[in-house]
Amino acid sequence: MNPRILLVEDEPAISLPLRDRLVRSGFDVEVVDDGNIALERATAEPFSIILLDIQLPGKSGLDVCRDLRQRGIQTPILMLTAFGETSDKVIGLKLGADDYLAKPFDPLELLARIEALLRRTAPTPSTVLTFGPIQIDTRTATVTLNGQPVHLSAREFQLLLYFATRPNQLVTREQLLSEVWGYDASINTRTIDVHIGWLRQKLEQDPKKPTLFVTRIGLGHQFVPPL
Repeated sequence: MNPRILLVEDEPAISLPLRDRLVRSGFDVEVVDDGNIALERATAEPFSIILLDIQLPGKSGLDVCRDLRQRGIQTPILMLTAFGETSDKVIGLKLGADDYLAKPFDPLELLARIEALLRRTAPTPSTVLTFGPIQIDTRTATVTLNGQPVHLSAREFQLLLYFATRPNQLVTREQLLSEVWGYDASINTRTIDVHIGWLRQKLEQDPKKPTLFVTRIGLGHQFVPPL
């Protein structure tokens, strides 16, 4: 789905070519030329970004920006200001605008500003995998159990992460040797059993009766997260 832009500009000589340029750049664009309509549309529909002129009929861009923020609308707002109107820029930023650009502007600079705002406000993917009392932070390579840090070796963490990204999935000895250790699957080694044993010691409630790291004799191993 393409990012949606609400372009609020009452001068057709600016809004029409700008809309065409944005559409060619991969955006869905809705154009309105009145501040009251802009407030209504930005409140009723989700937009990725709002390009908001200050001098508008009905309600000024500054008033629209203020009212949107007061209503809890957090859509990024890029104010379009008259060249040299420093006071408008300052007021706009204080009212909750995220950026501003003075007219006349280079369309390439506008696109760069839009892309920067979209990157800044993009949701950050979670780096934490949670399985009951176990939390695995893939970014920092850390693990906690009931909120307490669990110290794992690099290989133990790699093995745990492999299991955690395949919950309840049966994985064979050959898969683990190849994808975690990078060994030839024909090598005869007990390293998998040893490392799974260490994970049980550190993460299982009763390592002698494992419920998290289950061995299916003759089939492989399975990570069974707690309900």
